[in-house]
Amino acid sequence: MRALLTVLLLMSAPALAQSAPAAPSEGPTGKGPSAEGPTSKDAVKYRSGLPVPRFASLRAGRAYMRAGPGKEYPVTWEFVLPGTPLEVVSEWNVWRKVRDSEGTEGWMDRAMLSTDRTIQITRQTRDLRARPDLSSPIVLRAEPGVVMRVTMCADRWCRVEGQGRSGYLLREHGFGVYPNEPIG
Repeated sequence: MRALLTVLLLMSAPALAQSAPAAPSEGPTGKGPSAEGPTSKDAVKYRSGLPVPRFASLRAGRAYMRAGPGKEYPVTWEFVLPGTPLEVVSEWNVWRKVRDSEGTEGWMDRAMLSTDRTIQITRQTRDLRARPDLSSPIVLRAEPGVVMRVTMCADRWCRVEGQGRSGYLLREHGFGVYPNEPIG
């Protein structure tokens, strides 16, 4: 019995070794390329020069999030809503490590991302106001998951647009903008 178990383990070992390629050089945290900088010239070849972290949005109508920075890594998630805001938390060659509104992280080709700013309504239905003031009339209600284009943000408020309508949303009611980040 022990010999049979050993043979089975040895037979399955090559398959396990091929299941996932090694990740790029990890930093001391084990969460992606080193904070001190990648060790490979290829890793920095297509860096954007933009700040990290930052928000971007999904350019494509269908895009894959992968377990690592390359097509050889397995797909962990498929996005199907263009404009979905994603937080870029790391860069590796043409690959961007992104985080969605639920905290899911993975790698995506930069061609799938846009610098257009969007916000995704979070947790519950949110009121959009005529002016950036809680006493201002409600012009629209948006349900969780709705994605809208951000045209400007100042103080606690962002002006957003979607389906031909616009209004002001408290920035903490959505995912896609940082606290106190000026936009527009």
